[in-house]
Amino acid sequence: MSQAEGLPTVVIVGRPNVGKSTLFNAIVGQRRAIVGDEPGITRDRIHGLAEHRRRRFEVIDTGGIVTRDSEHIPVQVLKQARVALDEAAHIVFIIDGRTEITGADRDLAQLLRQLGKPVSLAVNKIDAASREALAHEFYSLGFRDLFSISAEHRLGIDDLLDHVTAGFASGASGEEAPRKETIKVAIIGRPNVGKSTLLNVLVGEERAIVSPVAGTTRDAVDVAREIDGVSYVFVDTAGIRRKGKTKLMAEKLSVVMARRHIRMANVVLLLLDATEGVLGADATIAGYAHEEGRAIVLCVNKWDASPTRDRRAFENQIRDELKFLDYAPVVFISAKTGAGIPQLLPRVRELYESASQRIPTGELNRFLETLTEQREPRILYITQPHVRPPTFVLFTDRPVPLHFSKERFLINQLRRRFGFLGTPIVLKTKPRKRPRPH
Repeated sequence: MSQAEGLPTVVIVGRPNVGKSTLFNAIVGQRRAIVGDEPGITRDRIHGLAEHRRRRFEVIDTGGIVTRDSEHIPVQVLKQARVALDEAAHIVFIIDGRTEITGADRDLAQLLRQLGKPVSLAVNKIDAASREALAHEFYSLGFRDLFSISAEHRLGIDDLLDHVTAGFASGASGEEAPRKETIKVAIIGRPNVGKSTLLNVLVGEERAIVSPVAGTTRDAVDVAREIDGVSYVFVDTAGIRRKGKTKLMAEKLSVVMARRHIRMANVVLLLLDATEGVLGADATIAGYAHEEGRAIVLCVNKWDASPTRDRRAFENQIRDELKFLDYAPVVFISAKTGAGIPQLLPRVRELYESASQRIPTGELNRFLETLTEQREPRILYITQPHVRPPTFVLFTDRPVPLHFSKERFLINQLRRRFGFLGTPIVLKTKPRKRPRPH
């Protein structure tokens, strides 16, 4: 099923490191795929929405395809690419114009010709007139529609898209029916805790590569779904390692991009590995989500393989190691067997509604009157200007910050009275000068 129902799909394919992600980013106009010189950075399918001359379409960036490689990851990449090619209205076959045609290029060309779908050959890295003549050598691959481009310098892309989108429907932006609210869910955690497996279970199809090799997912893979009348976008982020320990550029970028996806999410599913317990890296990743004010579900994955199966003991360990997430509910699941998965989406909806809750000012101030704990500075008035996370401004009688213990007391009382399950609560203080009597 296409991420964007009813829109034609353009699929970008090619062998590793020919510039697919750079072209994808140039077309969609935002940095969605990780771009770098290290080959094989993109492994999963990355989707984006684009518009060219009022024609809207979906773009899919596939992993670098090596058709005859028997290693686990390349075989899985080819499998992922085939799924995308089946959806394609048009295929852009991108090739490196600075090198000679390789056996891998010829194998992929043969595979694409067999599909019987429209294919445009984009000869990339042609950014000088002296290289323009070299592009014609690539007609030997058997494709009539050839375009010289430089994805990095945005050269030749308009001509390519004029051809690719020629048969697509044209319409003004914004003519679509208004969309209902969508819950954005980021799946985060250390490498190899089962994020991709969980994504595939939630969306009901194999979208992310699942492999025993740690760190398989480097880009974030997102999928839109409507389930039980609720719209979701699920994002499987790259396995996060601490910045100081990520030597390869791709892994450093993955941390940056994963943090960005946490920031853009409404609810975060933090996966913990039941077979390994709670590690220091889990606390670091949890800290990213907490700092961004995201609602969080702590998902203990691989529970079927847990050596003890003692839920209370494991939850106690979580509470000891992740004290700052005392508000986050814990669920025990197995993405592999499906155990515990049915309770996950109702919990996500509950947390989204909780984090979106806005309390009227009158009700908040009636709540304030019930508090007996009123040490200095005295809180005169309270209001809630923001949601996700719920943020409260406390107007006080003097310009001194609230003591940590008083903040904690207030947050606990707000939770007891109004719920706010699974979401951080932010308190801000503002001194308000009271008029002096004349």
